[in-house]
Amino acid sequence: MIFGLPWWVLVMIICIVISGYMAVRAIQAERSLEQAFIEREGNVYMDRIEAARHDKEEGRQRQQNVN
Repeated sequence: MIFGLPWWVLVMIICIVISGYMAVRAIQAERSLEQAFIEREGNVYMDRIEAARHDKEEGRQRQQNVN
């Protein structure tokens, strides 16, 4: 008995603390993965918008050349 507690109670407390630490690490890793995914998808979206803007300008120039 340590601090008036059986050894298995201390082992359980240590396991709970370790489990909490691992949960915090997992949450942080998931947040970073999610942020990377959001940034990647945002870049794809911005590229699509830029391509549409370029196509629209190109269409305007063609129309001006025809007139």
